[in-house]
Amino acid sequence: MEFINLLKSWDRALFLYLNGFHSPLWDYTMTLFTLTNTWLLFYGLIFFILVKKYDKKSLFIFVSLALLILCSDQLAGLLKHTIQRLRPSNDPAVNPLAHVFFNKGGEFGFVSAHAANLFAFATFSIRLFKNFQYSLFILIWASIIVYSRIYLGLHYPGDILGGAVLGVIIGTLMYKLLKYSESKLSPVNLFARNPLKDKEANLIIVAGLFIMIMCIGIIAILLQNGLIPR
Repeated sequence: MEFINLLKSWDRALFLYLNGFHSPLWDYTMTLFTLTNTWLLFYGLIFFILVKKYDKKSLFIFVSLALLILCSDQLAGLLKHTIQRLRPSNDPAVNPLAHVFFNKGGEFGFVSAHAANLFAFATFSIRLFKNFQYSLFILIWASIIVYSRIYLGLHYPGDILGGAVLGVIIGTLMYKLLKYSESKLSPVNLFARNPLKDKEANLIIVAGLFIMIMCIGIIAILLQNGLIPR
């Protein structure tokens, strides 16, 4: 029990440290980063490439992705309501010390469903695409998005770590299920033989970077012209 309390105290200390770097520019930018709608075009491009590469077999992938998000989201929710660890924004001992800019979400935070979903998707797509450039970018991208949850005061680092581990496990299992399903339904192992080309990976990377730069630029312009409060 003492060890658990020690881990919690370290987690709070690390949260307050990581949550302490803030400015109006990053307050609003991290809010945009954490919203799923911000990345719809990014996901849309990945889905377009999936259809182009795998044609009718992309249906296997879309079903796998739907199951992946369902499993990671529901398991994260089950753990939250079983463990019942308050979010930093809902913890009366931590909230006054924290920078809480985007106070949304449920009462409990362990594990982070955001982290579980993002790392499940990242793990699954890394195993599927087998491209180093894409793998490196998607891990950095996912790490930035989950950091936004700490920055905004919604999760402790431990919540994020727990969600990431859950996501990696689910992403790996779902990819294995996809491979097994393909082997039973089709003799051609298309997924293993058709990795993501560097040209396709670069297109995804450029799209992700473009969205990030656009978010920062838009917020900077709005702040400079006094269209949003500092």
